[in-house]
Amino acid sequence: MMRKINKMVRKWMTDKMELPADVTMDLPRITMIGQLHIYIENHRGVLKFSNQELRLLLEQGQLLVKGNHFVIKTILPEELLLEGTIDQVIYINEEKKKS
Repeated sequence: MMRKINKMVRKWMTDKMELPADVTMDLPRITMIGQLHIYIENHRGVLKFSNQELRLLLEQGQLLVKGNHFVIKTILPEELLLEGTIDQVIYINEEKKKS
């Protein structure tokens, strides 16, 4: 119940106060430079990393990046810079189960 109210307040702040949604609603901010770099903010951790795949946990769901020759250039608690040849960026939405 409290989580739903919190989400409604965040949405109201985003709409009425014109605040960026990525800040108020814990949404990921993804910046790509061609197929060479992808900078991801507001993630919750690395779930899988290989030469061809990066999977990040998000507040709601996961982000999957596929390609080749991946190298993590920068990694911070909520930010990541990935370099390589990026072929796909897939958002995996996970519905949270209600108790």
